[in-house]
Amino acid sequence: MKPSQLRAKAAKTLSQLLKQEGSLASLLQRGDSAQDQQSFPLLQEIIFGTCRWYFQLDAILVQLLSKPLKAKDNDIRCLLLIGIYQLHHLRVPEYAVVNETVGATKILKKEWAKGLTNAILRGFIREQDSLVENSLKKPQGKYAHPKWLIKRLQGAWPTQWQQTLENNNLRPPMTLRVNTLRVSREQFLDQLASAGIGSRAGELATTSIYLEQACPVHEIPGFAEGLFSVQDEASQLIPDLMVLAPGQRVLDACAAPGGKTCHILESGHAFTSVLALDNDARRLERLHENLARLQLSAQVKTGDASDPSQWWDGKPFDRILLDAPCSATGIIRRHPDIKLLRQDADIPKLQGIQSQILETLWSCLAPGGVLLYSTCSILPEENNTIVERFLTQHSDAKVEGISASWGVECPTGRQLLPQADGNDGFFYARLKKSDLAASKAPVESSTALENSQ
Repeated sequence: MKPSQLRAKAAKTLSQLLKQEGSLASLLQRGDSAQDQQSFPLLQEIIFGTCRWYFQLDAILVQLLSKPLKAKDNDIRCLLLIGIYQLHHLRVPEYAVVNETVGATKILKKEWAKGLTNAILRGFIREQDSLVENSLKKPQGKYAHPKWLIKRLQGAWPTQWQQTLENNNLRPPMTLRVNTLRVSREQFLDQLASAGIGSRAGELATTSIYLEQACPVHEIPGFAEGLFSVQDEASQLIPDLMVLAPGQRVLDACAAPGGKTCHILESGHAFTSVLALDNDARRLERLHENLARLQLSAQVKTGDASDPSQWWDGKPFDRILLDAPCSATGIIRRHPDIKLLRQDADIPKLQGIQSQILETLWSCLAPGGVLLYSTCSILPEENNTIVERFLTQHSDAKVEGISASWGVECPTGRQLLPQADGNDGFFYARLKKSDLAASKAPVESSTALENSQ
């Protein structure tokens, strides 16, 4: 792909994103040709970077435009943002950025924008320091986040909101989860060192390893053999928090693409069954691939977690993981398009979904069983608020405290905030169902039966 074509493609993709026509995961796909494969890393860097710094870049562009562009020319606006991003954040020669960005206007079939594009980019080059300084005068430009999210984080985390926003703008570390059924973490660290790959052990999860430099997963020895998976350290805490044991019936209720399901199976317990459930059949294909590569086995079903009639056999589960759909505000550094896709009005809608699924799955939990509620959100409205409301409505539910040295203790669980060289943002609440509910349960769980014998 020629440089001007690449920039035109980046502008089209960003324009689609702003029109809510998909996420980067769905819009940004590798091409089949060797040329497309070769140019994909730069394409990805430009789009991800522009999303990461979008609100600051936009604050700069507004100063350079004499009047706003028309809605039908949003692709040109995106092209200008991309050009400013390259000039300000990438080590690309100025002449190359200007020439290729101007050339992209022809590919976008808007040659009228050649002069405008040239003038805007050269204007930025001349006045870069003052333009950037002015963009920092408002919170959106200074922290490169939408105003609504800054406001919510200020209220939620009065002493940590600034650091959290700054960490969101950093490139995330590449984190591995060692498959301890096949190799110990110490052994795998040695294998990485022998391969010349710098790494260190994580501090929170006993299976986690951080790489000094991110690299293609297939270049790391042991991937095809199932010795490891790529997974953030925060997610790797989940199996221990679920208090897993042999003989349990386990449900991973929103399972795709399967990282947590596989980690549960890698814990090594002889479970009675493990059901991985998700309502997205396409994403479940990834789960099947992960199970096969890791040589693991689980029951996999497509179904809506809020409608058990689609998938439940009526036998209660001893352990349920509800990694609930959420705003994903704890993983913005990995998915910077969240800044553009999420809106303040989405939060109440998500709260409704979270409460509905939690309410429904509670009826599927065995007396004495444990449900772990988790999200990759850092907004209390999706976390502590949801659990507290649930507790007021269920006398048979109680919080099991999570004793740990990591994260922030909340009334119903613990919250991890994104760390510069560490974990993503994640929330956990462990809920136990009263044994007194046994008289109401239609079918005893496998663990309950074993304990009675």
